[in-house]
Amino acid sequence: MTLAERDRLLALLDSFSEQTVLVVSDFVADEFVAGEISRVSREAPVLILRHRETHLVPGGGANAVNNLADLGARVLPVAAVGNDEPGRALLRYFRRKGVEIGGIERVANWTTPSKTRFLAGWTHTTRQQVLRVDREPAPLPEAARRRLERRARALAGRADAILISDYGLGVVTPALAGRILGGRKRRTVTIDSRYALLSFAGLGITAATPNEPELEAQYHTHIGRDNALLARLGERARRKMGLEALVVTRGKDGMVVFERGRKPRPIPIYGTDQVADVTGAGDTVIAVFTLALAAGGGFYEAARLANYAGGIVVMKQGTATVGPAELEAAVRSDIASR
Repeated sequence: MTLAERDRLLALLDSFSEQTVLVVSDFVADEFVAGEISRVSREAPVLILRHRETHLVPGGGANAVNNLADLGARVLPVAAVGNDEPGRALLRYFRRKGVEIGGIERVANWTTPSKTRFLAGWTHTTRQQVLRVDREPAPLPEAARRRLERRARALAGRADAILISDYGLGVVTPALAGRILGGRKRRTVTIDSRYALLSFAGLGITAATPNEPELEAQYHTHIGRDNALLARLGERARRKMGLEALVVTRGKDGMVVFERGRKPRPIPIYGTDQVADVTGAGDTVIAVFTLALAAGGGFYEAARLANYAGGIVVMKQGTATVGPAELEAAVRSDIASR
């Protein structure tokens, strides 16, 4: 990276606080229950944990919202939560952070999607995840879906970019996205879809950020070390969806950027491949990528900033975010190390 490239990335980062992003998403409550290993139970061959702490943080699309907020952007979330304690906890969290929550629909008799992770360890050792319990909701009532659509359409005019975070939990659908976007590329629109990326084809989306397993699942194949196959599938998906760019994240192998009219461009991993926790890293990546595009960055520039962010967040335990100071330090240290 040259000094001019570094300065360009830093200038984009400085503009993050000037951006407004509409996030249409599946909210998830990520709960972490931590304890010390006491002994093995006599009732069954399982560990007994002495409870130490429980905390809940935004997960799924709510984690993307959290990352955008911590990067200084103004965020307009459109999502659904149940009228239950995880839903109320998410609303309290964002209210304290100053995030506008008027676009979040509170649905009676509906379960807020939740993931409870149990972490176990000895005194003075790193806790490891030993069990995860997921709570998934029933289909979202049609009346609630229509209210979400109206809110999203009303808020879209205030946004510099739209981020769609689809975790397959029933809030975000291609039909909903199509009605919000109207098939016209009026502004930057990005998408991260866990299970149904290609279903969002032809809706006027600008760019997508699937990870490699998600791309493999769409084409029922395995890429592995076959870079030629990755190149074919990446470009095939980009063309099918009508995207200007597609960024495939590859874990320890970094990213590959596919753009219209360009050869695929790889970006090596930032930091070490000895990660602490990959939970929510994709949310951080699309948050930074979207903000950089909204600030006027090119797709490759935005992907480079997102790559730094991903490298930072996987070194943190649990569902985490990245701040502007950490990103700036990463950009500066990367050029200093070359």
